[in-house]
Amino acid sequence: MGDRNIKNVEAAAESIKSKQLKCYEQNGYGYYKMQVKAENLKTIGTCGLLKRDNLEHIDIEFSMLPEYHGKGYGYEAASEIMKLAKSEFGIKTICAITLPINKPSIYLLEKLGLSYQKTVKPFDDDKELLLFAKDL
Repeated sequence: MGDRNIKNVEAAAESIKSKQLKCYEQNGYGYYKMQVKAENLKTIGTCGLLKRDNLEHIDIEFSMLPEYHGKGYGYEAASEIMKLAKSEFGIKTICAITLPINKPSIYLLEKLGLSYQKTVKPFDDDKELLLFAKDL
C-alpha cells in the first residue's frame, strides 16, 4: 500500500488509535489477528475490515509475515472475514485496494471473487492503486 510515514512506535500508536480503533468504535469491526493453530497460535499477520473516508465501500485488508505468503492463510482468513462482514455487519459490498505491482495480492483478491473496478488515488502520496470490489 505504500509508505504511510510510520517510522516509530509513537507514530504507529497514533495510526492505530486514529484509524483502526476509531473504526471499531464507530462500526464494530476492524482488524483481527491471524494465528496458526499448528504453531501454538503464532500471530502471523492481520486481516480485517476498515471504513475509509475516501472509499465508497468497506475495505477488506490483509497482511502477513513474508514466510507465510502463498500458503493459503490469507485466503482462509479473508474468506471468513467476508462471511462475517455479511452475516454480522450487514455489509452488502466489499472492496480492496492494492498496488498494481502486487501480483500476489491481486491473485488473492480475484480468488476471493473480487473484480477489478478502476484505478484510484485514495491517499495523499498520489500513488495509483487498483480498486477491486464484490457484492456479498
